Amino acid sequence: MKKKIYIAGCGGMLGEAFYMQFREDYELKCTDKDVNDTWLSFLDFRDLDAYRKDVKDFAPDYLFHLGAYTDLEFCEQNADETYRTNTMSVENAVYIANELNIPMLYISTAGIFDGQKELYDDWDMPNPLGVYARSKYMGERFVVENAHRFLVCRAGWMMGSGPKKDKKFIQKLMQQLKDGKKELFIVNDKDGTPTYTQDFAKNVKYLIEKEYWGLYNMVCGGQTSRLEVTEELLDILGLKDKIKLNVVTSEYFKEIYFAERPPCERLDNRKLKIRNANLMSDWRVALREYINNYYQDYLK
Repeated sequence: MKKKIYIAGCGGMLGEAFYMQFREDYELKCTDKDVNDTWLSFLDFRDLDAYRKDVKDFAPDYLFHLGAYTDLEFCEQNADETYRTNTMSVENAVYIANELNIPMLYISTAGIFDGQKELYDDWDMPNPLGVYARSKYMGERFVVENAHRFLVCRAGWMMGSGPKKDKKFIQKLMQQLKDGKKELFIVNDKDGTPTYTQDFAKNVKYLIEKEYWGLYNMVCGGQTSRLEVTEELLDILGLKDKIKLNVVTSEYFKEIYFAERPPCERLDNRKLKIRNANLMSDWRVALREYINNYYQDYLK
């Protein structure tokens, strides 16, 4: 008999990857407050009573808690709503997982660090800068300090799911190219590590099956920057000589992106490597796979 997983907040780019990677081997119940796919049903995980009832009725072997507000500007302007969604709903998940005595998964972020180091491993001390980072870090801490069995996996610059669900950097660039832009303005003062959602879900699956509980950095291999990612993307698309790149600092975008962001969000999957459990591709390999799988005819 297949084991059962309840996945809350499954309507986004990461949720789709989890659905794709786990559906063959597990019985899934996938919920979200935005029911945007046929395999989703409605649940607002901020409502503890509804969340508890839905999970208990399904009686899963694992609880995955995925959803969060990730728009940093929205979070700065809606702090209470952000803490309610990104932090207190995680507390709800911990209560439920502990009541059912099942392991839970929580997704954290490289954004919980202040960016003063060039590379962060699993044991470096976070120092969150803004509302989003604080909300995610406090969720992470609550899980680590209170869940009986857990996985906390920290993602970097997320990419996945294509134009339908990707709201991040790659889709923003692809949209500009689709709109016919012949020049792009790219910052040169933000370093990080891309994280391909399909790789991420595969790696979580491996850890679950090995029962390697704990906290892990989980990003693609190789450290990079926004500028280098853009150059690689244009190379993959065969547009390197056709698009002009204007290199700017973050100051250029400060009116749109006013929330404080760390200058460096580079993570090292040190624990995964030590456990010999690092399945994450190099970011260049992952980016090429992502574009080939999701954007084949997008620019035509």
